[in-house]
Amino acid sequence: MKYARLTKEQLEEMHQEFINFLATQSITADEWKDIKTNKPDVAEKEIDVFSDLIWEGVLNKVEFLEHFSKQQLFLFHITTATINLIAVKIENEAIDITTREGYNWLRANLMDDAVNIYTSTKAMSDDRNKDIFALIKQGASITKGELYQYFAGIVKG
Repeated sequence: MKYARLTKEQLEEMHQEFINFLATQSITADEWKDIKTNKPDVAEKEIDVFSDLIWEGVLNKVEFLEHFSKQQLFLFHITTATINLIAVKIENEAIDITTREGYNWLRANLMDDAVNIYTSTKAMSDDRNKDIFALIKQGASITKGELYQYFAGIVKG
């Protein structure tokens, strides 16, 4: 497996897509029931292949990721060649930007001495989607990029 198996809930949500996936392999509903019952290892492999296909489709479209922790915010813009990072670090342990109050404090105090903003650019490896998936596994979420673009405007100043 290249990525991660979809959860039971995700597979249930993608029931029709999974049926279509099985159909592309000429596996009927009856054959699938038989495979699940008599060849569970084959069924597991089919679910893994399907999961990787879904992840590939999702990761191909990713342009922005965000990762929040108590005192840090990592905003990523992913291009075909680079991963661009805007990192915001709060040098005040009393502030927790994962809470509404802490996030509101950050919005109101961007120019405070306790707020440091860094930027970085890293070349994409040969496997763009694997790089993105690694960030997601570390806790990043796929976004539309509004926060990245907001901070990019501040950084450009």
